[in-house]
Amino acid sequence: MSRRSLVAVGAVALLAVTGCSGGNSGANNNSSSDSLVIDTAFTIETADPGHNYDPTGNMLAKALYETLVDFEGSDVSTPVPGLASWEQNDEATEFTFTLEGERVFSDGTPIEAKDVVFSLQRIQGMAEAKPNFLLAGVTIEEVDEKTIKFTTETPLLQLPAILANPSLGVVNSDVVIENGGTTDGTDTAQAFLDGESAGSGPFVLDTLDLSSQIVLTKSDEYDGDEESAYDRVVLRNVSESATQLANLKGGDTMVAMDLNGDQVATLGDDLNVDSVPSGQTIFLLLNQSAANAGELANVKIAEAIRYALDYDALLELAGTGAVQATGVIPPGFEGALDAGVEQDLDRTKAALAEAGYTGQTLKLQFPNDYPAGGVEFTPLAERVQAQLGDAGIDVELAPAPFATELDAYVNGTEGFGLWFWGPDYADSANFLPFGPGLKVGLRSGWAAEANPEIAALAADAASATDPDERTAAFTAFAEAMQVDGPFVPLVVPGRNIAAAGDVSGAVYNSVWEIDIAEIAPAG
Repeated sequence: MSRRSLVAVGAVALLAVTGCSGGNSGANNNSSSDSLVIDTAFTIETADPGHNYDPTGNMLAKALYETLVDFEGSDVSTPVPGLASWEQNDEATEFTFTLEGERVFSDGTPIEAKDVVFSLQRIQGMAEAKPNFLLAGVTIEEVDEKTIKFTTETPLLQLPAILANPSLGVVNSDVVIENGGTTDGTDTAQAFLDGESAGSGPFVLDTLDLSSQIVLTKSDEYDGDEESAYDRVVLRNVSESATQLANLKGGDTMVAMDLNGDQVATLGDDLNVDSVPSGQTIFLLLNQSAANAGELANVKIAEAIRYALDYDALLELAGTGAVQATGVIPPGFEGALDAGVEQDLDRTKAALAEAGYTGQTLKLQFPNDYPAGGVEFTPLAERVQAQLGDAGIDVELAPAPFATELDAYVNGTEGFGLWFWGPDYADSANFLPFGPGLKVGLRSGWAAEANPEIAALAADAASATDPDERTAAFTAFAEAMQVDGPFVPLVVPGRNIAAAGDVSGAVYNSVWEIDIAEIAPAG
């Protein structure tokens, strides 16, 4: 599970304690043609971009703050200039960003290099700040009023993609410093930024209630390319997807963020639906540590399971928008494989024989109270159990609450587990942790010396500086993992966003959920 997913879970738990609003919260005067109403299950802890690392928080930060780098629409494959254009050296260790145009903050003051440097160094200085890790090993300095230089300890070709994260939005340094902002770790500006925004985005913060709703108003000073068609936006905390659906059909909301595949499959043509694969991957892990898996610590058992499964039947449980995981790198990311594994029971039989499997029971551990992308783990585990049983592999199901099972997964004590992983930013480097000796690899007891060849492929992908060579390195890594890795990628859940028929532009982006400013009246 990625850091971003863990943060989202924490926010959900917090909301369960503080209470969630119903579908009609804040509905008064929301039907105006100048207002946009969005229902979503809140995963947010603050409006301060420097402390934010939650899905709803990213959506909010994208609306209030601009970043140096951007993506176009739902395409996260190619970073494009945001506030700045950039150049880099051949070693991908020095990046020079140049602010473009004469952009201003919401109070009319110009955006300068000092604001960029302060914004990012502020995050670096706050060890407890959730996006702090994104800038590890990066030195940021002002060259002149328009130019910022980034220096990295190792090649970091993914730096532009990282800088598109809404948590790295540029704040008005003068305003934030006046209200407690610092770069030395003593920052106290979060309280101020929870009540008033200090960015250059198309919106400014009106009111913030983390348990019920957030209201934004159009910025009078915004001079970028994404001017909103709406003067007012209301984000409402509606935790139940069924309530979101009812509100959408009843005209009480204009965008529903969290419908599952079954719900959108029944919608009529009078509503607009964006159903696409998310960036998450649901996978099986086979522990390679004898201390945790005993005689079942054999990568050939993973191969046997990989070819025993009927992936089309598993996809039936995931619903609209979901696709088969073609490897540890999901479709749409650099190096992802074009096609996934197809069921081959003869290959399963051969792999089991090579592993010396004699009918031992594999205990499948998984969280039974936290769906990933709308996919419930219990029915998925039951179908995996049935398919493996048909292939001669005995599986016992061992469900547990998320909070309980998470420790076993993180600490690497699961012999056979069902989990999910999502990217922290839009780059395939997020999936290298599946390699031997790396974070997820170690959670499956897979040390670097267990497969030096794949470990080297992961290192090559991480250090590549030529774009073509980098793509080839990620592809080679994904291919090798599908042959000799202890993981069985299953499903990439769908992300389904539904909007009223007279609304366009509500499309999913794996970095910031949706770009609110792109939503407009249809036609």
